[in-house]
Amino acid sequence: MKKLFFTLTVIVLSTFISYSQDLSNPQGGGYIKIESITPGDGYSKMNFKGDVTGYGRVLFASIKLSSGDSSKTSGTLSGQARTILGDGTLLSSPLNGSWKRSGVTIKFYFIDDVSNGAMNFVIWDVDILGEVAFVKYYELHSSN
Repeated sequence: MKKLFFTLTVIVLSTFISYSQDLSNPQGGGYIKIESITPGDGYSKMNFKGDVTGYGRVLFASIKLSSGDSSKTSGTLSGQARTILGDGTLLSSPLNGSWKRSGVTIKFYFIDDVSNGAMNFVIWDVDILGEVAFVKYYELHSSN
């Protein structure tokens, strides 16, 4: 019985370890500038522009933040991003996820679905007053 329990424990632990995502070492990132913020009824729309390592110039990222509570400290996000690589290839991705605000900082969490087949877990740290966001991404699936 002890041997069976030990074997099952090793199998379960190895499964968790082999499918975990290492969030200590992002595959890329960068700083992007907030171009505009447009308030709406129960939402705000933010537009960004900048460079992201591995994805070139982010021509345009537009994200709508919808409030999930009356204090406007969390909710859902949706949007679109466009980027152009050094060779002229245009990539796009829908953006859908969640956000959490603490003071003047908002954290975005989402998984993108890039038009080249890549999928990434993405975290943005947005500094509202500094009008900048630090982007980091972790590759889940590489491009085709």
